[in-house]
Amino acid sequence: MPGSIGGTILIATHQEPHEQPEDAPALPYGPERAALELAVRRLDDAEREREPAAMSEALAGIARCYRALSAYPTAMDFMHQALRWSYALGGVDQRVELLCELAELSCEAADAAHGDDGERQRRLARDCARDMAFEGARVAAHAADPHWEIKVLLRASDVLDRCGDHDDAISMQTRAMTLMVRHPDVCDSIADGQASATGRLM
Repeated sequence: MPGSIGGTILIATHQEPHEQPEDAPALPYGPERAALELAVRRLDDAEREREPAAMSEALAGIARCYRALSAYPTAMDFMHQALRWSYALGGVDQRVELLCELAELSCEAADAAHGDDGERQRRLARDCARDMAFEGARVAAHAADPHWEIKVLLRASDVLDRCGDHDDAISMQTRAMTLMVRHPDVCDSIADGQASATGRLM
């Protein structure tokens, strides 16, 4: 039986590795193709048990493979499926990570959109990126670890900046900086990343 969350049926689907989507480059057998085949096998294994954590991770793995192939619409479809499965988990860590990944993936999809329908595709991808960034920041606010929340806020800020939402990006950065002040033991790597991101926005 397919899994369900809140009455919604969750059905994982995947294409066989030799059935590449139209926007995926036609590549000879190599590391990217091998990684995709491995990811599909992991999804096959996960589908036998349909355990949410395994399903979410397996679907995200396929999404990452298609992302590496620049097949962004297919990658986004699998990442959305992975995100839906993550809602069946008790914690929020996996959900927030996928929200951040989907936001960043959507930015890449917007940048790569072209052709007669390119403008519409860019708009839809950026709308998705914004939604995922805001949702990731919202959910991360309930985390017990302020260091982790800071990292999520900085990722959300970067996505919003790439979407042209500079005011919202700075607002996210301000939240992150406020947390840094409250928790001065924040690691140097986060502080360095904040300084770099601030320089890009100013």
